[in-house]
Amino acid sequence: MNKQFWFKKIIGFSVMAVAFVALIGYVVMRLWNGVLVDVTSVKLITYPQAIGILVLAKILFGGFKGNCWCGKGNSWKQNMKEKWEKMNPEERERFKQEWRNKCKTWGKLSSND
Repeated sequence: MNKQFWFKKIIGFSVMAVAFVALIGYVVMRLWNGVLVDVTSVKLITYPQAIGILVLAKILFGGFKGNCWCGKGNSWKQNMKEKWEKMNPEERERFKQEWRNKCKTWGKLSSND
């Protein structure tokens, strides 16, 4: 593939990323101003403040680790795959049964709420 194709692809991805962040910022601003102002005693926020809240949330809750979409950050998946491959059939069946039991318990907890 030629350089022009990759250049267009990079530009297109960049435009889509900026548009996505802009849209999410707008949604955060509208939700904040539409819900939190009425429910709590917070002030209205501006669009730049909404973007700042998104960045702050990313820092506090998401960190700056690699994302799964770029091949980084899925080491847990690789570790689990390696553990699964090392298990014999009995261990695999016992593991499956444990998770079935856990899922049944979670379902019962959520239905009682």
